[in-house]
Amino acid sequence: MTFTLKQIRYFVAVAETGSITEAGRRLHISQPSVSAAIAELEDRFKVDLFIRHHAQGLSLTPAGARLFKDARSLLDHAEELRQGAVGLGQSLEGELHVGCFQTFAPIVMPRVIRAFAAAHPAIVITLHEHHVQGVVDGLAAGQFELALTYDLNLTEDLAFEPLVAMPLHAVLARNHRLAREKELSLEQLTHYPMVLLNLPQSRDYFLSLFSSRGLRPRIAQETPSFETLRGLVASGDGFAVMHSRPASQQTLDGRPVVYRPVKDKIRPQSLGLLRLMRIRPTRRSEAFAAVARAELRQNPA
Repeated sequence: MTFTLKQIRYFVAVAETGSITEAGRRLHISQPSVSAAIAELEDRFKVDLFIRHHAQGLSLTPAGARLFKDARSLLDHAEELRQGAVGLGQSLEGELHVGCFQTFAPIVMPRVIRAFAAAHPAIVITLHEHHVQGVVDGLAAGQFELALTYDLNLTEDLAFEPLVAMPLHAVLARNHRLAREKELSLEQLTHYPMVLLNLPQSRDYFLSLFSSRGLRPRIAQETPSFETLRGLVASGDGFAVMHSRPASQQTLDGRPVVYRPVKDKIRPQSLGLLRLMRIRPTRRSEAFAAVARAELRQNPA
């Protein structure tokens, strides 16, 4: 036995007005549409809901009167559900899940979240840190509404808004032989061992920068951790290449590193906002995007 809220709404309107014609006027629909809905309900429920009075309208049968009470309650609950569903998308309170590429999450997210909390204290941010592919997978799985990440290997079903251009830098120990140079080429770097960020897509991306120029770096260490990478660079004579550049040039164990621009013609990675194109953004996610936009463009990572 199936029925629709539209049919129940028509039934309630007829019960309240006592007239098919008046119910149609109230609902702004045709009289035949109302009559068809009532007839279908009676057929589905196997009971007469109204007594038809010639030229005097309709009145509820005992069964119709019982149904009327429940039908009104059902419509009230449906309206509560509608308002709640609207709130899911339009309310500026509640919880917002945000994804972020893990290498620059500690660089940009604390200040973005701090600025967002000041602007929208009724919204609680839940942060999800992933590698590049993990960010895309998390969006597809509905784990979060939007993310801050790089424009790396994006597919057509994703909408990306670039915010900050992140040029490539070499990371070196302060006492490295190349640290005195103002800028470096990838060819210069290949004379020294490399510490490679080993994350899905990131690893292949960094190696492709060398291979596309006929270069083959000598990989000494690999790590999925941005801070471990910097620590390994600081404690040896190797190098790393990164787009993310934190404000501090000191590793977690207190050793200094330096950053030098790579002078090869390499397109900067864009740090920006990513979402699924087919999903309409909520007011909460739009509010977060506005804060991230203002914060990062004013003070790039």
